[in-house]
Amino acid sequence: MDHAAFASQHDDRLISAPNRWRDLLELTKPGIIGGNLIATLGGYFLAAQGQFEWLSFISVMVGIALIIASGCACNNVIDRDIDALMARTRHRPLVRGSISITQALGVSALLGVSGVVCLALGTNGLTVALAVIGWGVYVGLYSLYMKRRSEYGTLVGSLSGAMPPVVGYCAVTGQFDSGAIMLLVIFCLWQMPHSYAIAIFRYADYQRASIPVLPVVRGVKMAKHHILGYIVAFIPASLALGLASQAGAGYLCVALTMGGYWLYLALRGYRLDDDVRWAKQVFGVSILTITAMSLVMVLESMVPIWV
Repeated sequence: MDHAAFASQHDDRLISAPNRWRDLLELTKPGIIGGNLIATLGGYFLAAQGQFEWLSFISVMVGIALIIASGCACNNVIDRDIDALMARTRHRPLVRGSISITQALGVSALLGVSGVVCLALGTNGLTVALAVIGWGVYVGLYSLYMKRRSEYGTLVGSLSGAMPPVVGYCAVTGQFDSGAIMLLVIFCLWQMPHSYAIAIFRYADYQRASIPVLPVVRGVKMAKHHILGYIVAFIPASLALGLASQAGAGYLCVALTMGGYWLYLALRGYRLDDDVRWAKQVFGVSILTITAMSLVMVLESMVPIWV
C-alpha cells in the first residue's frame, strides 16, 4: 500500500468515527430522553418534598435515561421499514445503513441492562419493575404490534410514555400509591392530544407508511373531537394532584393556566381552516404545559414558599 492510500484510509477513519458516534446518539432519540427526564424530575421531587438523596436521584435519572435510550434504539430497528417511507424519519441511521441491525440491537441490550443495574443499585424493586414494564409496553406491545395494526396503538403507547414520572416518584416512595396513580393518569391523558396533534401535522407521512393513527383512520375532524375530550379530562386530573395536597399552590396555578390555554387552542381548531398550523400549536403548547408542570413540582420541593 502506498503512502497516499494509507493516508486516505486514515483520514476516512478520523472522519467516520465522529459520524458513528453521532449515528449512535441519534439511534437513542436524545430529544425523547430529554423530555422524559424532565417528567422524571417532576415525579421524583413531587415525592421527595425536600428530602433529597443523591444516590437514588442519580440512579433514577441515569437508569431511566439508559432504559429509554434502549427502547428507542429497539424502536429504530423495528420501524426501519416504515421509517424509510416517512419524510421525517427517512434519514435515520438504520434507514441509511450507517448502523447495522446487529449493532443497534447490541447497543439497545447494553443500554437496557446498564439501566436496570443502575436502578437496582440505587432505588428499589418497584422502580426497576415499573421501568422494565414501560420498556416492554413500548417495544413489545406498541412498536412490535399495536402501532401497525390498530388506531388504539396510541392509547397503548401512552402507558409507556407516562411511566418516567411514576418511576421517579416510586424511586422515592417505594410504593405505588395514590400519588403514583394520579401521575400515571395525568401523563397518559396528556400523551393522547400530544400524539394526535403530531399525527395531524404529519398526516401524509403516516398515511404513506400505512400507520393506522386516528386522524388517518377516522379523519381529522374526529381527531379534533378526541383532542378536545382528552384535554377536558386532563385538566381536572392535573388539578386533582394539587387538590389532594400532593402538589402545592404554584403547581395548581400553572396546571390551571396552561391547561386552560391548551383547552382554548383545542376549541379554536373548530374555527380554523389550517389544520396543520393548528396541530403544531396544540403540539407546542402540550410540550410547554407538561414541562411547566414538571418543573414547578421541582420548585415546590426545593423552595418552601411555593408550597
